Amino acid sequence: TFVPAGNDAFQPELVRRYLEPYRGALGISDEELLSLGRVDARDGTAAFSMPVLAMRAADHYNGVSELHGEVSRKMWQGLWPDLPQHEIPIDFITNGVHTPSWIASEMGALFTRYLGPRWAAELDDAELWQRAYEIPDAELWQVHEHRRSRLVQHARRWLHGAAERRGAAREEVELADEVLDPHALTIGFARRFATYKRAALLFTDLARVKKLLGDPDRPVQLVFAGKAHPQDKGGKELIRSIILASRDAGLRGRVVFVEDYDMRIARALVSGVDVWLNTPRRPLEASGTSGMKAAANGALGLSVLDGWFAEAWRDHGWEIGWGIGHGEEYVDGSGDAREAELLYDLLEREVVPLFYAREGMGQLPRAWIRRMKNSIAKLVPQYNTARMVRQYTGKFYVPAIRLTHKLTDGDLAAAKALTTWKEHVRSAWQDVSVVDVRLESRDEVAVGEPVKVAATVRLGALTPDDVAVELYHGPTAGGHEIARGKVVRMTAVERAGDGAWRYFGEIPTGASGAHAVAARVVPRNDAMSHPYETALIRWG
Repeated sequence: TFVPAGNDAFQPELVRRYLEPYRGALGISDEELLSLGRVDARDGTAAFSMPVLAMRAADHYNGVSELHGEVSRKMWQGLWPDLPQHEIPIDFITNGVHTPSWIASEMGALFTRYLGPRWAAELDDAELWQRAYEIPDAELWQVHEHRRSRLVQHARRWLHGAAERRGAAREEVELADEVLDPHALTIGFARRFATYKRAALLFTDLARVKKLLGDPDRPVQLVFAGKAHPQDKGGKELIRSIILASRDAGLRGRVVFVEDYDMRIARALVSGVDVWLNTPRRPLEASGTSGMKAAANGALGLSVLDGWFAEAWRDHGWEIGWGIGHGEEYVDGSGDAREAELLYDLLEREVVPLFYAREGMGQLPRAWIRRMKNSIAKLVPQYNTARMVRQYTGKFYVPAIRLTHKLTDGDLAAAKALTTWKEHVRSAWQDVSVVDVRLESRDEVAVGEPVKVAATVRLGALTPDDVAVELYHGPTAGGHEIARGKVVRMTAVERAGDGAWRYFGEIPTGASGAHAVAARVVPRNDAMSHPYETALIRWG
């Protein structure tokens, strides 16, 4: 996680106490053990990082959304200090939800009627979910209104019980039976209360919130739920601020906070609200899944472009809800006021008017219902656990299993050979260098004409079978920086004496402008899970 508190690190003395039995069984030294948990293995004073240990001991690494993959590559570049950031071997697989666990029973019956009885077993069948558009507007809206009404009933009962348990005054207990309007636009926010999630962002301008929620012709109401970590004082203060806001005379009955958040409350919320609000500080939300659960029930997203929603918004935009901002990133909360203003503007100009725009004899919000169907048809087949597990299996699990068999067959023969080879490469790496790089084409070439490059590389005790010599190339802004370069493998053509070899390669040209090229050497062995497993690289 990009949040520092989420990355456990411990002092060496504490680590030794718990990992000593493993060290002995593995037959490694104390320093070798501690180096497994340090970004810089040579730094004998550094703390022991659990994420670093996990990455050093894993074959594959991934973030849980596309943006989280980018953030993770930036965060852990120190493990591969000589690689360009976009080449750091941290992939991504976006999280998904077990959709049947979160679909309201009435909505599930609707899916069975119009999508077929196997919808729960075919969650990632995009063609099947296109049938969501066949659900009649009136039926979908009737089911949704019933769920909203049920949410209001549940909220009243929960608030009543909470008030009685804490010995509240009779007036407060009775008020709990009257909060919320079963017909009003209902916005939900429920999750772990960490400060970066900014649960109270909507209350930045209290007067504006009161005006928005207090419109007698177009009422809006807010339902909050969630818990904070016992040691997270900031998160608990957020909960306190929302409860205080709910007791304000201008908001009473329109803002509620439901205590003791659990799956039962979560199901009622994701299936009963009209809008799911998500306001993290980008890029601190690794993925988030609550919005996926709400979308499966037809709720529309209103979210900062972070985590999974950044992908959903890129692919579907306004069809599934509203994005707050354009993916801006601010330092230390400096953008909170700006994003609060954007949130108010969206609610006042787009969300509320669309919800209350009724058409036809049935006076249905048909434009809103179209977006509900979009959310179901476009998001369910993508953001579910069936797709997620399939991706993990194909990208990571199966390759890891195959590599395990390859390395362990024949009394670990391949594993032993790989270990011996790595030790040989590491001991010889100090003598590896790129001697020179030469363009064998003109400085200016036509688009489509390959650029021919020759390089001389000194390998010392290594051979061309031990390494890959690559050309890293791409467009520049006129200088020497290559923002997101591509890689072409060079071919060894002849010895050059004194442990050196001559290599040749061709760079394809697909666009005009200034381009640059550099040569580099990396260890190569088919038994490694990825080419940067050793973290060794030598640039020209």
